[in-house]
Amino acid sequence: MSYLKEKILEDGIIYPNNVLKIDSFLNQQIDPTIMKKIADEFYEYYKDKGITKILTIEASGIAPAIILATKLNVSMLFAKKSKPSTLEKEACYHAKVYSYTKRKTSDVLVPKKYLKKDDKVLIIDDFLANGEASLGLVDLAKQAGSNVVGIGICVEKSFQPGRKRLEEAGLDVYSIVRIEKIDYENQKIIFKDGH
Repeated sequence: MSYLKEKILEDGIIYPNNVLKIDSFLNQQIDPTIMKKIADEFYEYYKDKGITKILTIEASGIAPAIILATKLNVSMLFAKKSKPSTLEKEACYHAKVYSYTKRKTSDVLVPKKYLKKDDKVLIIDDFLANGEASLGLVDLAKQAGSNVVGIGICVEKSFQPGRKRLEEAGLDVYSIVRIEKIDYENQKIIFKDGH
């Protein structure tokens, strides 16, 4: 069993409505050993794709994205979920993103000066459920004329439509862990083979 599956079984908390809380090591509190292993795995898959920029969304995708960016020696850019006053006069790309767990839509943005048409972008995120965050980031990259070379996901809920939506859009999706089923009643997680 992989390091990430073991950690999910050890520390993950299952809630109703297919919610898996793994904030003790992936997105609220960060386990640097797990993050390094995640970055190493993404690196092995994507190292020959000519990536020039890693793109993620605040806040949970930042940790794996920055470690991977360090390994690839490229910049990491994250989309903000609200426009700070310091961006008042800057031109930005915008996209609407609905959060499954927070049940709200955010207008995410990146300054135009950081995303260029010659960029080869790798999108990194912690979870894939319905694909909203990834598709929002793809939209931002397309607005800039950038080429999205792939989408790296730490944990995919394969029973939800995210992967299908991304693959139908012609995107290369690589998930470190795929979950076939979350059984709240029995407090069990069933993993799916493949990436």
